[in-house]
Amino acid sequence: MADISRSSVDRREIDRGEVARREVDRRGFIRLTGGAALGASLVGVGGEAVAAASGVKVAGDPRFNGIPRSWVLSLPRKPFEAPLPPLPDQLAGGVVSPPSRRLPQRLGAPDLKTVRTNPPTTLPFEFNVGGYRAVADLPEAMRPWRDRPTTWANVTPDTENTYLDSEGVILFRPSRSEPGYNQPVTQIQFGLGCITSYRTETDPARKALFLTRAKAQAKRLIDTRVETRGAWYFPYPFDYTHDVHTGISYKAPWFSGMAQGEALSLFIQLSQLDGVTAEEKTLYRAAADAAFASLLLADDATPWVINRNSAGYLWIQEYPGAEPGTGDYTYNGMIFAMFGLWDYIQETGNELAVQLYDGACTTIDRYFPLLRNQRWASYYCQTHRIPAITYHQHHINLFRQLHWQTGNPRFAHMTDVLTDDFPAGVLPAGSAIAFAAGTHTLYQFGTQADGDYDKKQEDVELARQTVTFTRATQAPANRRRRILGRGIYYRIDAGAYAGWWVGEYYPNVFLLGEYLPTVYHPDRTLTFPAGTEVTCYKFGTDGAVGSTRTVTFANPSNAPFDRRSVVNGRPMCRIAAGGLAGYWVWAGDVLTDGR
Repeated sequence: MADISRSSVDRREIDRGEVARREVDRRGFIRLTGGAALGASLVGVGGEAVAAASGVKVAGDPRFNGIPRSWVLSLPRKPFEAPLPPLPDQLAGGVVSPPSRRLPQRLGAPDLKTVRTNPPTTLPFEFNVGGYRAVADLPEAMRPWRDRPTTWANVTPDTENTYLDSEGVILFRPSRSEPGYNQPVTQIQFGLGCITSYRTETDPARKALFLTRAKAQAKRLIDTRVETRGAWYFPYPFDYTHDVHTGISYKAPWFSGMAQGEALSLFIQLSQLDGVTAEEKTLYRAAADAAFASLLLADDATPWVINRNSAGYLWIQEYPGAEPGTGDYTYNGMIFAMFGLWDYIQETGNELAVQLYDGACTTIDRYFPLLRNQRWASYYCQTHRIPAITYHQHHINLFRQLHWQTGNPRFAHMTDVLTDDFPAGVLPAGSAIAFAAGTHTLYQFGTQADGDYDKKQEDVELARQTVTFTRATQAPANRRRRILGRGIYYRIDAGAYAGWWVGEYYPNVFLLGEYLPTVYHPDRTLTFPAGTEVTCYKFGTDGAVGSTRTVTFANPSNAPFDRRSVVNGRPMCRIAAGGLAGYWVWAGDVLTDGR
């Protein structure tokens, strides 16, 4: 198999790039923003609409179904990235109530001389491993929690469910009129966000407050710890039930593998900051060691947060069940906990952590087919298999980070699959879809007012009509999303067809520009099949028009690619090196990592 970044394998290349960079006459295409358009009028005929020609010509390209090159071969400098959703609320949908039994006494500051007394020194059981490793050369921006800074506006939260107590610790409250509780995951994630902001903040006063907040969260976890079985556990001091996720019915104190794993990240990352004293660093390292010990304790005694299932796979349980080996088998909570293992490995090199991380990655790999819900939102957990629209983008982000942390393309492929199944639907202002000349079917679906999915209406088709354009046309859109039981559709958001949807079908109807990029580290490998013409695209920016090149290879030929995005309504891969560096190819024309 040849590699086009190095080989001079025989090939036929046809340069499709005309030099012309003229802009399309903007008066010559129809904009559906006002019912009537510049250069044309829309004439309604019953349930159909016809665009009447005005005699103005538009520069079309037969290879793009008559759509002008200047629309297709020019991209903005920056792609549109899906907004990062708020961190998941671990208690959402459940009922928090006061503790029904006595809570453990607060232990306060530990005696560092005795912290490491009799910790577990072996794995809790044998489990399946696949050879995954925690890579050590990640760029700073790709490391755990770097994408989750606490904003200055949120450094002193006061919401319906969260506020700071007198010690600067974030508490959870069911409502403003009810008392607050320690909630380990909320405290850990708030602390990690403050650490991320501390790293980048330049104002000394703000930087100091971010560090103060992070230290306060760590101190609360340490002070309220439960010491048992040679490990530290971080208790939830309230009763909690969840009617939908049957089996979650906890009496305080209860414990979560998500909190135990995330605590590793908090303590390790704090210990790495230049603003902590030597004594504090020693404390945080000891706390990390004691928290890690909880991940070496099996479900043959209580408390426990890890187990091995009947097939021999390791699980970190966000919601451990009442009986050994039971639980929700929640995907996102386990992966967040794995980030703590990654941090712990980078700081300590602990071989037991290395093996746990391998086992956890192997589990997520093995059970990805059960997480995936083909052509819809992925499942929240294995036990209940409930599609979770609010968690799907989290799954995409988490699998992307697993790819970075392991360097393994399997997790990158899973990221691609999830993105294609149920892409983030919101589009930025100014987004436009291109229509080729011809007849198109428009639909109305039962959705929320802005076009988002409505569980009660389930995207039911309400109406349809056809519209015919005599030349290429654009329309503004505010959504690109999967319609339940159908493909990807665009929602027109202005003009005579505002609120109507049209199906994505390149090159007849597609979203102009680059959206939903995934950056790979390290690069992945795409393969051009032998004897097949493949069109490669070089896009211009800032209005400049790019070019195309058609290549044919005598033998299967490889090239590295560093990015995959939805470009003009299709998943495309950007070649990173070699003679085609900077060109994009449609993912459907090539194999990626052998698939």
